[in-house]
Amino acid sequence: MKRRLRNMCLRWRTAVRTVPFYGLMIGCGILAQTGETVSADETDARSDFEIGKTLVVLPASASTKPIADTPASKIAILDKEIQAGLRERKLSQNLLQFQNYTGYQLNLSTGTRRVNEVTGNCRLDWYDHLMRNPLTTPAESEAFTRRLFESIQNDHRGLERTLAIARSKMDVPLKTEASVRFGESTNDPLTFVSDVLERVQRSHTQSLAPLTPAELSQLQRELYPILVSQNDVGYTLANRGRGRRICDMLEKIDRGSLHDAAETMAPLADRNFLSQLKRLPEDSPIRVAGVSGSVVKKIDTAAGTIIVGGRGSNTYDLDAMSDVNVVIDLGGNDVYREGTVSLDRPVLITIDLAGNDTYTGTKPGIQGSAILGVAMLVDLEGNDTYQAKDMAQASCLGGVGMLVDHGGHDRYTGFRRVQGQAFAGIGLLLDRDGNDQYRGAMWTQGMGCPLGFGMLVDLDGKDHYYTGGYFICSYADDEDNPTPGYEGWGQGVGAGLRSVASGGIGVMLDGDGDDIYEFDYLSHGGGYWLGLGFARDFGGNDQRVGATVKSFSGGRRGEPLFQRFGMGFGCHYAAGFCFDDEGNDTYNGTIMGLGHAWDASIGLLSDFSGNDQYSSKGKTTQGNGSQAGLGILFDYDGDDRYRNYSQGYASSSISYHEMPHCGGNFSFLVDHGGTDGYGSRVRNNTISRRGSTGGFLIDRYSPEIKPTPKKTSQSTQRRRTATNQTQQRTYSRRKR
Repeated sequence: MKRRLRNMCLRWRTAVRTVPFYGLMIGCGILAQTGETVSADETDARSDFEIGKTLVVLPASASTKPIADTPASKIAILDKEIQAGLRERKLSQNLLQFQNYTGYQLNLSTGTRRVNEVTGNCRLDWYDHLMRNPLTTPAESEAFTRRLFESIQNDHRGLERTLAIARSKMDVPLKTEASVRFGESTNDPLTFVSDVLERVQRSHTQSLAPLTPAELSQLQRELYPILVSQNDVGYTLANRGRGRRICDMLEKIDRGSLHDAAETMAPLADRNFLSQLKRLPEDSPIRVAGVSGSVVKKIDTAAGTIIVGGRGSNTYDLDAMSDVNVVIDLGGNDVYREGTVSLDRPVLITIDLAGNDTYTGTKPGIQGSAILGVAMLVDLEGNDTYQAKDMAQASCLGGVGMLVDHGGHDRYTGFRRVQGQAFAGIGLLLDRDGNDQYRGAMWTQGMGCPLGFGMLVDLDGKDHYYTGGYFICSYADDEDNPTPGYEGWGQGVGAGLRSVASGGIGVMLDGDGDDIYEFDYLSHGGGYWLGLGFARDFGGNDQRVGATVKSFSGGRRGEPLFQRFGMGFGCHYAAGFCFDDEGNDTYNGTIMGLGHAWDASIGLLSDFSGNDQYSSKGKTTQGNGSQAGLGILFDYDGDDRYRNYSQGYASSSISYHEMPHCGGNFSFLVDHGGTDGYGSRVRNNTISRRGSTGGFLIDRYSPEIKPTPKKTSQSTQRRRTATNQTQQRTYSRRKR
């Protein structure tokens, strides 16, 4: 009797200790794994990967669907997973070393100092903050891109709020002068345009005041050839020494005044104001040099000349109208030729209110673009065509370039530095509606260069983006790892110029619609050389093709299909972020992408819902950190497929930096929800070590996966289960 009572007490005490532990394990969905340490040699990664072994597999009845309902709450889950994983493997101190090491390297090259090829000029404070706080970057980048999108969705004053957000990230003081708004000072739309023009002219003059006449003359001569036409690779300049001197001069510009000019022009894109302009009566036609067709008004102001074209079809030879600063067209299928904005004509505002229009030219600084000037193009309606070469379609070199197209199926084609590119200023392209096509060869589509905020936003429609396909990539001659392909450099990329200057901020945002993204090297949500890049798609079933399918001209590619650095990457002291909010999406690439960080960098790819396909072909993709990098791929919800074998793999090999000072490599693939398939054969509901201790593959919540017990006798099964539980508890305590 006493023995039976003692055994009952022992069982009761064991239950008291055990039940809460396993109850917590089941309630929180905590999974662990064991397994042998795999080889850290990346070149032999495929043969070394092992199946993730399960310590605890949750029964289907205990599994739950993901419960986070906002992007911010989903990113919070990612943060907890990373923090918990680091603690579990006792790597928190290593991550702190990584953080401190990066900060130390940034300290060495601040100001005018230079360490090897890393320079301190043109460096932004927000960049510095993110790089020194790597674990906060997922939440900060998600909030930043979401706030930008939410603000610009609002047609009334949304553009102003978006520009204010950009201003806060560009080391520019807050605007001190109140914005002029239509309806407050005047109800006459032409008087309002005149007031805006006067303020913009004044802001432009103030922005260049710190430069001497000799410096302005040199910049006017050299900006385009040194920064654009002489170059066929994206990572640096053909003339680095001259480029460094140009950047030193551009740092003197009063960029606060440039942002003032941009915010002052923003109300001109408001639909309410444009509807008032559209009601303007037509006066008797007059003749204006450079215009073929009807001009119904000409207004000379102290700030410049304003002309109003009639509702018929007109042709505007804008460079033959050098004394005109504002062109307003009331309707018709119009043609706009050239329209350069430079020191010769530093301000040009073009507003077209209706018709299928054609904007064409070959000179730099056209179609809402400027070189040391301020330009804005607004098109309210119609299926429009924008055809240019370099420096066009909402781009700038030392100035402001903005293009807002409210509706229609539009086509944008350019070559270099086009479609929302900024170098020392603001370049912003906003297309609100329609199935649009964007095509560029290099430095395109939301490209932030030194001291620049470059942004492309398309709010709706089935859009097609293409960047690359022309210039042979600089990695073709890489001694260590030569690879084929083309230069890309676009689609939400912030990049500096190696040995010249630190990078800026590049942003690409797309709203609803099933979109197609084609891009070659170093493209789509990436940072390079002390820059920050962001790409985000908020809706639709999207295809990220990776390498461009055809050449830039539309013919057969001369280079094999190969893509390097894409979709949430950081390279050389940089950070890049790629988000997708909804839809069943596909991600393709070759190497070094899909949440990849290289050389003291941060890379994040995050997909918040849908059944997604990750189909990269080579190694170092799908949540990888290399050469002291933090690479993350996070997928929330959906039945996803991860092809190939490199998910969350972290090599122990680092040759760029000294170990242990740099902390190591940190690789995370975190998947919450659904039944997923991994090319590395890791099972659902497991936590697996991938390569070195810094490699994590964390899979959570898969109700469809059920443990399959081995066929054996009931008594033997009970003994095995008890033994396994004991081993699991012992292992769990040891891991803690």
